[in-house]
Amino acid sequence: MINQSPLEKPKERGARKSRGPFMKIFPAFRRHIVEPLDALRSGSPKLQYWRKVERTQYLPVEVMKALQWERFIEILRFAYESNLFYKELYDAAGVRPDDIRRREDVLRLPVVTKEDIRNNSSRMISRGYEKQRLLRFKTGGSTGKSLELQITEECSEKRNGCIRRHDRWAGWEPGEPVGALWGNPHLPKDLKGRLKNCLLAPTIYLDTMEFTEKSVREFAGEWLKIKPTLLYGHAHSIYLLAHFVRDCPIRAIRPKTIISTSMMLPPHERRFIEEVFGVRVFDRYGCEEVSLIASECEKHEGLHMNIEHLYIEFLRDDGRCAGPGEEGKIIVTDLMNRAMPFIRYKVEDVGVPSDRVCSCGRGMPLMETVTGRVADFLIKKDGTKVAGVSLIENTLTMIPGIDQMQIIQESMDLIVLNVVPGGSYTDTAGENLCAYFKKLFEIEVRMNLVDSIKQEKSGKYRFSICKIGSSM
Repeated sequence: MINQSPLEKPKERGARKSRGPFMKIFPAFRRHIVEPLDALRSGSPKLQYWRKVERTQYLPVEVMKALQWERFIEILRFAYESNLFYKELYDAAGVRPDDIRRREDVLRLPVVTKEDIRNNSSRMISRGYEKQRLLRFKTGGSTGKSLELQITEECSEKRNGCIRRHDRWAGWEPGEPVGALWGNPHLPKDLKGRLKNCLLAPTIYLDTMEFTEKSVREFAGEWLKIKPTLLYGHAHSIYLLAHFVRDCPIRAIRPKTIISTSMMLPPHERRFIEEVFGVRVFDRYGCEEVSLIASECEKHEGLHMNIEHLYIEFLRDDGRCAGPGEEGKIIVTDLMNRAMPFIRYKVEDVGVPSDRVCSCGRGMPLMETVTGRVADFLIKKDGTKVAGVSLIENTLTMIPGIDQMQIIQESMDLIVLNVVPGGSYTDTAGENLCAYFKKLFEIEVRMNLVDSIKQEKSGKYRFSICKIGSSM
């Protein structure tokens, strides 16, 4: 999700300097007047919690890890005493909270899967929490099977406060307008909702389920009206927008900063986005179940893990912890959500931990990158797993004339390539592409030329899909 070779910072474009005094004053008015008054009215802890995490981010890493461990033991004991699902799970495994005294002992606790949650969603609600008073939402997921999640409003607001800290790492300030690329965005439908959007957090959306030149030009028209400073959205959607901006051309969309999230950001896409918009991309990793997991800071030297809110593990295939620079399945424990705890939850992503220290001075450890979803790793006949994102990156940079590509492993005997040809595409390019995959996998390869890569229902894109079953 991050570029391992940071680019030289692109020059800022002059068009960004001409913001009138009103455009500069209004964000400060929202930030210092409107939002505090709204938080006082609603009793939201978001602002208070945000100020707290702004202070704690520079604590020494040893202090932050000690706080993380303290919170891990607290949520573990709470779940065992107050949650039927975890009580039965740990009793069946023959382990109790008092048995977990060191970080190595955590491996004794069972891993919780998405299927566990689907089958036990009601039993995972802790005693003392009324379901009708909890916030309920569903994840889309790339498998087509959704998860129903429940959290308290307080937990949700604390998550938002933490996210704000990371938004500011990118150079955005509270109160500044945002331009978002999202699938099926939740737009304000009444006057009250539209007024709140204007006064608190003015946001315009480009619905990535309708990504056309017409919709992009309409988005550009809205951009001119409120002049967002932040462009935020699915990584590949930002990449597609950059193509429209360059090719149409569209000059109105000029963000001060860009945050990509929700999916892999291959290095070639990062380079193209930064070249078109003239600003750096800040990559971010998270999931709806536990919110923000890790994100880049202004140094772009890795992804800082959100250890104040999460206990994050990287597990090898043999169940042991992956070492620095080694791929592992990502397992997370939400240290904040007690209403419906997620303890040692397998998010079905694969990432690489790091032992490097970021030069920014923050006490939040780094992870190198997220290499893909479990289902995005293809399998060779000898059992070797190959990261789909690496295949995409290698072929797009090696073979000219291909704009986009999707790899689908239908079986151990067949790979299907959906290819969006570019202006310089030739039959030779297609032949070379098929030959590359045939040689690497010793497998039948079929190629389809398509106009575009189909999105998931969430508006995300998947470029590597393994249908063989669980590949990890």
